[in-house]
Amino acid sequence: MPMAANDIEAMIVSAIPDAKVEIVDLAGDGDHYKARVVSASFAGLPRVRQHQMVYGALQGKMGGELHALALETAAE
Repeated sequence: MPMAANDIEAMIVSAIPDAKVEIVDLAGDGDHYKARVVSASFAGLPRVRQHQMVYGALQGKMGGELHALALETAAE
């Protein structure tokens, strides 16, 4: 079952409260998204750690309910 963009955003904001999240459904199928996540908590962290924080927020849904997520992160 596909995952709704607003559910993805809610999970990210729940784990990273100051995050500004923009999500685009790349294929219109609810399975392939692009997300841009900006948070002050990313400051000083390498990009891989920033991505790990976002993937952790998704609580294991990657590869299951959420098939693909192109991720862009930045510190505020």
